[in-house]
Amino acid sequence: MSKTPQEKAATSENFTDLKITKPPKNSVGFSALKSATGMVLKYMKPLDALKISSKLNQKGGFDCPGCAWPDPDDDRSLLGEYCENGIKAMAEEAQKNSIGRDFFAKHSVNQLAEWSDFEIGKSGRLAEPMYLAKGATHYQSISWEDAFTLVAKHLNALDSPDEAVFYTSGRTTNEAAFLYQLFVREFGTANLPDCSNMCHEASGKALTETLGIGKGSVTLDDLYKAEVVMVVGQNPGTNHPRMLVALEKCKKNGGKIIAVNPLQEVGFMKFTNPQNPIKMLTGGTDLADVFVPVTVNGDVAFFKAILLKLLEKQSEHGNVFDKQFIEEYTHGYEAFISDLKRFDFEECLKLSGVSKKTFDEVFELILNNDRIIICWAMGLTQHENAVDNIRELVNLLLLKGSIGKEGAGTCPVRGHSNVQGDRTVGIWEAAPQSFLNRIEAKYGFKPTAKHGYSVIEAIEAMYNKEAKVFFGLGGNFISAVPDTNFSAQALANCNLTVHVSTKLNRSHLVTGKEALILPCLGRAEKDYQKTGVQVQSVENSMGVVSSTKGVLEPCSDQIISEVALVCGIANATLKNRSKINWLAYKDDYSLVRDDIEEVVSGFNNYNKRLKQPSGFYLPNGARIRDFKTKSGKAHFSINKLPEWKLKKDELVMMTIRSHDQFNTTIYGLNDRYRGIFNERRIIMMNRDDMKERGITEQQVVNLQSNYNGVVRSANKFKAVGYDIPKKCCATYFPETNVLVPLNSYAHTAKTPASKSIIITVSIA
Repeated sequence: MSKTPQEKAATSENFTDLKITKPPKNSVGFSALKSATGMVLKYMKPLDALKISSKLNQKGGFDCPGCAWPDPDDDRSLLGEYCENGIKAMAEEAQKNSIGRDFFAKHSVNQLAEWSDFEIGKSGRLAEPMYLAKGATHYQSISWEDAFTLVAKHLNALDSPDEAVFYTSGRTTNEAAFLYQLFVREFGTANLPDCSNMCHEASGKALTETLGIGKGSVTLDDLYKAEVVMVVGQNPGTNHPRMLVALEKCKKNGGKIIAVNPLQEVGFMKFTNPQNPIKMLTGGTDLADVFVPVTVNGDVAFFKAILLKLLEKQSEHGNVFDKQFIEEYTHGYEAFISDLKRFDFEECLKLSGVSKKTFDEVFELILNNDRIIICWAMGLTQHENAVDNIRELVNLLLLKGSIGKEGAGTCPVRGHSNVQGDRTVGIWEAAPQSFLNRIEAKYGFKPTAKHGYSVIEAIEAMYNKEAKVFFGLGGNFISAVPDTNFSAQALANCNLTVHVSTKLNRSHLVTGKEALILPCLGRAEKDYQKTGVQVQSVENSMGVVSSTKGVLEPCSDQIISEVALVCGIANATLKNRSKINWLAYKDDYSLVRDDIEEVVSGFNNYNKRLKQPSGFYLPNGARIRDFKTKSGKAHFSINKLPEWKLKKDELVMMTIRSHDQFNTTIYGLNDRYRGIFNERRIIMMNRDDMKERGITEQQVVNLQSNYNGVVRSANKFKAVGYDIPKKCCATYFPETNVLVPLNSYAHTAKTPASKSIIITVSIA
């Protein structure tokens, strides 16, 4: 019996063998080495592992396909310039097993849908293009030529180019991303949703509005020199472990660290640097000087409380704010102060969930220092008021003059290796007209100025059958997006779904009437073209563009690069009506970079500068107090407090990653730093909340959200008592994405509100 799209998209409800221990008090160190080594030995060829270990994140090597944390500009560790999750990502991408026609002949789509996400991902590297015909139960092999022809046939049969959606994952290189958006724009649409829409779009909106650039303003060196680093809504110990090295250097130089998060993550308690043998033997470094257990979505309230107390001190002493900076470089100060006075300190502090004692510790550090950096991730960006969250922390930095000087500024920490670079080179459904004008001047066609679909808009369009072709350049779309059931039906409504991937994932099982899986080279693999092994480039979280060049032989002679794939599809689709010689790019990627240099600001002498061992920095106005806003100054903003309130039986749920996970990729079933092992279907609850509901440890419960009258359910989770603020709870994604409403998102940014979902919990 055929499964519904929703059934194929759902994660397994079968329990494994949940084990709970007390969370450790130290992160990384020997436990991380043991975990990473075990993964490498189990899934990789030994020689491949050695090659990868010596070249991963090294100068002249290749960039980790995991997070976008920057590499040091100077010397890099010979013991491994990567983290536990980085090497796990490589063990996933450079698996020794591969799958092709025999595997798919043995396993139907319905059978694969029964597997867990962990099992699907560990089935092996995709070794050849696969095609699912209309009504078929099994994928079958297809030639590249026939695959390109099929895509072209569907695209050219559309009534309008806007009936196609072209999604991009953050692992795509600058060269592939630039060509992809160029093809899409020449095809005639701007439907370029990408993973930025689901993570840091709110950061980009807020920072562009206030500082004139949608990126962070600091460098890695600034982190070493900061007096105070606030890390808000982020768990670097799991999601960006190499950041802990930078925080350790900050501490060594006398800096203080404030961790603001509903959960006290182990990475902030103590860090044992595996690159330092002495630390490995003698113990780690205590990182967080103050831990602030803010309630879920209590961040604006917490920052307003700080701002109100600073204003009080300024009124008393007159030397708290950097008045010279404010007068010379900012706009909107008077209106901001006038609005701030409307709020009550005690009310804000109460809404934040933070004790007065903890607040006072934080306030003293903010009051007495001005080299302040604020780092954040999705704990701030995935709320309906996410843009307000970011703007409020910018207000704090502006008052202190902590923008555009050494050891101070904004630091949004991006979650995927080139998600920032993709946006820089044009993956944007709402690209500025100046960029479109440069494309027209270079290539001789006029790109549409109409904004395309963001991720949420794309899902709605597919659901309403207004979009009929979905093309995904990387990623695991169905496991990344909100409202799983709705989104699964949206994909099923398409005539064709195409996924470019290195390995199997759940999105390949939730298909349109026809489907293609197109396998591409991994980041670690050599990219052979007519002019030799190709070099590509990526941009990290701090705006450094660097080269990446694979070191392994491709796992199959039937996989091709993303650049070659995009060129092949563009050539097959546009043919003689194109003004571009697509196949020339495939032979020599330096030609792509020559074009990027002409079209994208900041890439002058691209090919030459890319040869610099550490890469090069892109221009950043906020870093030098050259604010590219309409007024030419940094803008203060006026922000509300969140307006929702919980009923007696309700909790606010945030979705999080486990330690054995990166984005939607599940490396294993353990969340070692939280003491949770061998199970993902869990809900972390405050023990008092469990007691009030009569829920015992590991009892099976059902979860339900009710948003604007629409009820969504996620059944069969085990309750785990945890130190989390009262009325708050946490679950892993993608297991609870089904509870996240599609129409609950950040204002002006449309980032899904996956970190503040109101739910009820009942005994199953």
